[in-house]
Amino acid sequence: MISSARAEIITIGDEILFGQIVDTNTQWIGTQLTDIGIRPVRKTSVGDQRQDILDAFKQASERVNVVIVTGGLGPTRDDITKHTFCEYFGTELEINQEALALVTEFFAKRGRTMTELNIQQAALPKNCTYIPNLWGTAPGMWFEKDGVIYVSLPGVPFEMKNLMEFEILPRLKARFSTHIIQHKQIRTIGIGESFLAEKIAAWEDALPEHIKLAYLPHFGQVKLRLTGTGTDQAVLDSELNAQVALVLPLIEEYVFGFDSDELETIIGTLLMQNNATVGTAESCTGGYVANQITSVSGSSRYYEGSVVSYSNAVKMSVLGVSPATLEAFGAVSEQTAREMAEGARRVLNTTFAISTTGIAGPDGGTPEKPVGTVWIACATPEETFTQLLTLRNNRKINIELTCSYALNLLRKSILKATLAVKG
Repeated sequence: MISSARAEIITIGDEILFGQIVDTNTQWIGTQLTDIGIRPVRKTSVGDQRQDILDAFKQASERVNVVIVTGGLGPTRDDITKHTFCEYFGTELEINQEALALVTEFFAKRGRTMTELNIQQAALPKNCTYIPNLWGTAPGMWFEKDGVIYVSLPGVPFEMKNLMEFEILPRLKARFSTHIIQHKQIRTIGIGESFLAEKIAAWEDALPEHIKLAYLPHFGQVKLRLTGTGTDQAVLDSELNAQVALVLPLIEEYVFGFDSDELETIIGTLLMQNNATVGTAESCTGGYVANQITSVSGSSRYYEGSVVSYSNAVKMSVLGVSPATLEAFGAVSEQTAREMAEGARRVLNTTFAISTTGIAGPDGGTPEKPVGTVWIACATPEETFTQLLTLRNNRKINIELTCSYALNLLRKSILKATLAVKG
């Protein structure tokens, strides 16, 4: 049994390089390999060009001992993976009778007539180990050469995932005696990556050799991912939890969750725990905040509704924003955000309400209020909190950042209101 396993994932297909489809296979495969202790060290995408594929195989073999290949196994002429494997391994295609029987059964069950192209799906390199695909027509293939395992899988995610789960992962686990690779994530918001790094520098420097830290920034949030390697799952979990306990006092005000927690799920939990409700009043985000809140199953238990008050007329007629406020301060102002949130709380009859108003861009800014100027507010039973955001010159990013910060303002407002009640 081999004790060290490193993997490279190769995706084949012009459609990935051209951006016509999103490569979700690599992310999923990487997670599955990590879960069984095989460390992915590189991912490579190549088009449907014979030499590029051959070069990718050769280069991968110099770096790793497991190569996972997806794509290029269809019945049409542009799918050349099998032919390229034949060239790489010095063999030729032949009809595999097991594969042919499975393909024949696949079409018979669906009442469809097989074509010659369908029959060629069963043509496999002579020296591969056939991996039956019970979920489609493109078989998997397993090769070994000079101590390197090559696995070829269909690119269709549903077929690939089933082949990996039921065929490939068990074989890899049986082949390698691997260390456990365990991740723990701390989710933060409201602090930049560099400032966060400064706050925890001493803690990071003191991390044990077998625990590594990565910073993963995304739309106003930074994930701190601890990755530990060991041989005992319980010990490793305990060590990671101990490191989390050490760093939390340094950054607790910015931490909203752990691992797969999302702001919208955390908020939902807080609202249900306090038997509270929320509504939204949105201008520059156009309903995106409502979309995020309602993306959580069961959100109808605490979310009442939204007013997308894109125009000043709706701000005044529905939310009750004062014409004098708009005249004196404008739609993008602390005063307007405050009145929008308070109006939404009143109209929707909720415990809390959040509002957004700003200049998402790319145009519409002024010297006094440039693109990216956004005000958010959260109205509670006791008071209304406001926050000024100075964002970027990108409409999509500004909308997503505003949503993230607005949800966080709601989270902090709920916690403050809860503490006030308990106090």
